[in-house]
Amino acid sequence: MEIRFILNQKQVAVDAAPDAVLMNVLRDLGCKSVKCGCETTNCGLCTVWIDGKSRLSCSVLAAGVAGREVTTLEGVEEEAAEFGRFLAEEGAEQCGFCSPGFIMNVLAMVKEFEERDAASGSGVWDIEEIKEYLAGNLCRCTGYMGQLRAIQNYMAERRGAAEGREMKEVQA
Repeated sequence: MEIRFILNQKQVAVDAAPDAVLMNVLRDLGCKSVKCGCETTNCGLCTVWIDGKSRLSCSVLAAGVAGREVTTLEGVEEEAAEFGRFLAEEGAEQCGFCSPGFIMNVLAMVKEFEERDAASGSGVWDIEEIKEYLAGNLCRCTGYMGQLRAIQNYMAERRGAAEGREMKEVQA
């Protein structure tokens, strides 16, 4: 069956069996950041965005993304590199096998939190809330503390940059 969807901002059409899993279709399309770790939705290595929301591509039939927008790490390289710098500064990148799925989930979380905070005016991110959001991303190399510090530093820098933009707008 032919499936048409938007992949990393480009329209694609693929021939896939009705039971084809999205993870495999994406890898066949050259998206090597989408990794197979467990095939049971427990590790987070296959995390992608479907219509902007984090999803585990090992649990989604390819036919289910017809007409939708799918984003992989290849589609957010600049944002990923920016956050990757924070991981490296904390020594939290280790082997890197889990990094693509983890980074996709972190970037989705940050966007979600920023949208929520903009609506509520809060701007406070609780470490327990971050841990809960990322609970499905397993890393076998780190103790997670470096990753959490990297996330906090990344979010603080983004918040500072946003506040700086707001101040410039007010002064103008």
